[in-house]
Amino acid sequence: MQADSGKSYDDINVTPMVDLYLVLLLIFIIMTTAGVQGTKVNLPKASSASKMDAPKSQAITVNNEGKVFLNTVPVSLEELEQKLAAIKAKTPEFPVVVRGDSQTQYQMIMNVLDVLGRSGITQIGLATQAPK
Repeated sequence: MQADSGKSYDDINVTPMVDLYLVLLLIFIIMTTAGVQGTKVNLPKASSASKMDAPKSQAITVNNEGKVFLNTVPVSLEELEQKLAAIKAKTPEFPVVVRGDSQTQYQMIMNVLDVLGRSGITQIGLATQAPK
């Protein structure tokens, strides 16, 4: 039996070093996510008059018969324009969602969009259904 005393080790085992780096990375991730939560502060009280409400969105629906509804209330195109003008007088900027039945004639949707354009409403969304 001869000992390997004359043999030199040229390879460095990096496995313990990689383990150490992974543990340090894990500690770093845990500490940074814990610090993101913020600092607790005692917020000042405000009067109820200074509350700012977010603008309530309006829904315009056109069913398959071509009837127009503003928030479930049936309206004609002229009434729609008047009611939108009244809402715009109270709240200058508010979102409107236009919903049309898939069987609705495209011209009726265009008439509603024309009324929205004449009323000066810029926040308009068209509701769709996700494909199956």
